[in-house]
Amino acid sequence: KMKITLITVGKIKEKYLKDAIAEYSKRLSKYCKLTIVEVADEKTPDQASETVEEAIRTKEGERILKVIKDDMYVITLEIGGAMLSSEELSAKIEKLGIQGKSSIAFIIGSIGLGKTVLARSDYALSFSKMTFPHQLMRVILLEQIYRSYRIINAEPYHK
Repeated sequence: KMKITLITVGKIKEKYLKDAIAEYSKRLSKYCKLTIVEVADEKTPDQASETVEEAIRTKEGERILKVIKDDMYVITLEIGGAMLSSEELSAKIEKLGIQGKSSIAFIIGSIGLGKTVLARSDYALSFSKMTFPHQLMRVILLEQIYRSYRIINAEPYHK
């Protein structure tokens, strides 16, 4: 079974998001070994300068890098990344498995990702040019990973 690790910044407080994450985690357990790792987030002051935001990304980035194992294929979620269809993402996950990669890490930052994390990334993935709350992004990502496994296994899913 492929090991999928979601590395995220900060805790989820909203019950409806926790419920959705629990639901997709349960569904995914049939297909892969899912682990969700939350690293501590830094408080971002309102109207933070670019310098302050960069310092936050660096600090959070150090925490993220500690969790990334050497054998992980790292996919970072970035606005400027490649936009894939559900079928293309499923093909990517399947191909990584065929190539012998048994561990994929997906990384979601809070206000973007630090340079060190971006440098460690094997693939930049974008879901949209829009910005989503990073907590909600976890649900969207888990749903798409689940959908990918349904496609890989030629099981029906809602288009």
